[in-house]
Amino acid sequence: MNQSNHSRSRKYPLAVAALTLFASGVHAQTYPSKAIRLLVGFAPGGPSDVGARTIAQKLNEKWGQPVIVDFRPGAAGNIATELAAKAPPDGYTLISAAFAHAVNPSLYSKLPFNAEKDFAPILMFASVCNLLVAHPSLPVRSVKDLIALAKSRPEQLTVGSAGNGTSSHLSGELLKMMAGIKLTHVPYKGLAPAHVDTIGGQLSLLFDGIVTGVPAAKSGRLRALGVTSPKRWQGAPDIPAIGESLPGFDVRGWYGLLAPAGTPRDIIQRINTETARAIKEPDARDRLYSIGSEPLANTTPEEFAAFIQNEMAKWAKVVKTAGIKVE
Repeated sequence: MNQSNHSRSRKYPLAVAALTLFASGVHAQTYPSKAIRLLVGFAPGGPSDVGARTIAQKLNEKWGQPVIVDFRPGAAGNIATELAAKAPPDGYTLISAAFAHAVNPSLYSKLPFNAEKDFAPILMFASVCNLLVAHPSLPVRSVKDLIALAKSRPEQLTVGSAGNGTSSHLSGELLKMMAGIKLTHVPYKGLAPAHVDTIGGQLSLLFDGIVTGVPAAKSGRLRALGVTSPKRWQGAPDIPAIGESLPGFDVRGWYGLLAPAGTPRDIIQRINTETARAIKEPDARDRLYSIGSEPLANTTPEEFAAFIQNEMAKWAKVVKTAGIKVE
């Protein structure tokens, strides 16, 4: 700012402030004026797909502009995350981020982006828990029973997961750390084969998906011990939360929208407001419930940013304690 302009800003502070607000508001009034790309770091067909498509369809209806879901699977979501980090900060490239976003900085020694500094959080639109299940032959009916049995049989019980660094794996590591027990981790390439092997008795335990685990438990093929969320899951309120036996235990997969850092604040706020309204619509909520997730419609950008920071710190500790590495 030259001396003349500086003098005007001091002489007419209210006018300068009004012009600043006007310039900021222009973004929201004209946005969006073209198609928006919504990146997803995982393959079509899973929960990330359903969540992203639900949001995209609703925003498309509200704005009259295409919201194109762009799947870029690979490297636990890091390929899509790098694309989003390097995109122009204009609101026309967003990413539907998930649990891995907060965990990958601890799992990978080098990432081509900073998961915190390179992004502007918008809102978290859903969360989902896992379900700890046991093969019916295991003589346990609660988390307390399991802890007692595991302490009497160190490393003899096996716990499966969808793979190293996944929420099912880290659920098990957090359980081991908080309960002071030793379990033998068996990673699979996805939850489906681990689910089958737990039913077959090849695994003692599994942090299963809620959508597959609950029906198997109700049929008697598996025994449900607890959900990983702080509170009981509304779809099966008779199953306790693990936190009822281990206070503070909390593992939730989550889905949220991020924009590249530097995206104008008014655009961030508009996307937040419109997405929150969309999630409250019955058909959107039904679709999110269908994947076992809980719709969340009241998360501010600041609350989401704080949540991500807490998740990063929490999982960094668990990853370090367990000595997990994924390259």
